[in-house]
Amino acid sequence: MSRFPIPTLDAAPEASKPILDAVHKQLGVVPNLFRLVGTSPTALAAFTSFQGALSKSLDVKTRERIALAVAQVNGCDYCLSAHSYLALNLAKLSPEEIALNRRGASKDIKADAAVSFASKVAAQRGHVEETDIAAVRAAGFSDAQIVEIIAMVAENTFTNYLNEVAKTDIDFPVVLAKDAA
Repeated sequence: MSRFPIPTLDAAPEASKPILDAVHKQLGVVPNLFRLVGTSPTALAAFTSFQGALSKSLDVKTRERIALAVAQVNGCDYCLSAHSYLALNLAKLSPEEIALNRRGASKDIKADAAVSFASKVAAQRGHVEETDIAAVRAAGFSDAQIVEIIAMVAENTFTNYLNEVAKTDIDFPVVLAKDAA
């Protein structure tokens, strides 16, 4: 059970309702994560603005791969569950690819570089080696895209930490970090 009350849409702060309504319009539901973040209209506005901007950068498959790798590093069952669902149903990744992504890898050579780098950034809290940067550059990522990968790590780390602190009730098919892929 969640450590924080997760409000219904009707009980959400008035300032959060327009954003939560937009999430509902886009997804058809409002996941617990958004309603939890919505308890702070300021945090919800910041999170959805950051998320919206990043959705225009790397492709959806790469974004989901990174989210899976970071959630596994951080041991976040809520985010592993959500992103496994999104990876299968939105990004159309295979279960085998999702398992690799959770380990910081990919069958796709370019994606492997991004996911491996993101996993290292998360696990090492940014303390990566020059060779790690060189590897992601060699795979064809520009410096701007490397910054976007790091931004994706930061976005996902926020949701991982929030969901772990809150012990947010999982409203997706459950995937557990301890059951490493």
